Amino acid sequence: MAVPDYQSIMLPLLKMVADGKEYRIREIIELLSNEFNLSPEDRRELLPSGSQPLFDNRVNWANTYLKKAGLLHSENRGHVQITEQGRDVLKKKPSRIDNAFLKKFSSFNQFINRDQKSIKEDADQGTPEEKSDKTPEEELENAWKSLNKTLASDLLDKVKEISPAKFEQLVIDLLLSMGYGGSRQEAGNLVGRTGDGGIDGIINEDRLGLDKIYLQAKRWENTVPIKEVRDFAGALLAQKARKGVFITTSDFPKSAYEFAHDIDRNIVLINGIRLAELMIEFKMGVSVKETYQVKEIDSDYFEG
Repeated sequence: MAVPDYQSIMLPLLKMVADGKEYRIREIIELLSNEFNLSPEDRRELLPSGSQPLFDNRVNWANTYLKKAGLLHSENRGHVQITEQGRDVLKKKPSRIDNAFLKKFSSFNQFINRDQKSIKEDADQGTPEEKSDKTPEEELENAWKSLNKTLASDLLDKVKEISPAKFEQLVIDLLLSMGYGGSRQEAGNLVGRTGDGGIDGIINEDRLGLDKIYLQAKRWENTVPIKEVRDFAGALLAQKARKGVFITTSDFPKSAYEFAHDIDRNIVLINGIRLAELMIEFKMGVSVKETYQVKEIDSDYFEG
């Protein structure tokens, strides 16, 4: 099954610790993954940032919300235990515990709302947390992902407007930022100089020049025909080369990706969107507008 949302985890989590024992949150995560019959693939699914498994994150948020409502507490770091109030809730045998349910508890309302006015508004309209199945961290990461998607599209439009010489320089700058090419002078001497059988340039794979990567770069609007990819593969064969990167501002047909996958040489196809994503990742042609830091309690500080 798919990874459950954090509100669906709340009741199973509370039941899991109903015996009053203190559990390690790591142990609870494993028990709950079995409870929900999650597959290994489900367990490996990550947040958009790739910083943490999605299920682990949702269990931690379910734990946080139950604590804020006073149904759980933790005496020791990384542990969880049911409270008397949590036991009372289970005695009533609720069919589901979610944010709407937790609004019965004043401590949870104080956590969600910071003044009486916002509490009244939420009672009429429902809080964002009540409406959404995503944790606050997921909401933040999805917003970040959406902003980057829009940025990538705008960035690609800009790249399509530049001159061929500037595009060549962009390719050099990107590869250098990714750790290829040795020095800028070496990369500039190699890229865009061969024009030999569909090869636009050759660049060092590492700073010592132990291996070479052959390049093809097309600043095109139309989809790159598979013939161009085949010609590039043939040029690699003629040079006895096994590694190539084909970069375009447009896209490749499915047949081109299948061809690159099936041949005995390693050819990486980078379409326009992937090019823009790499530029964002390696801070090419973009600048930081705002920085938001997500912080958590430093338990070591308080225990020291």
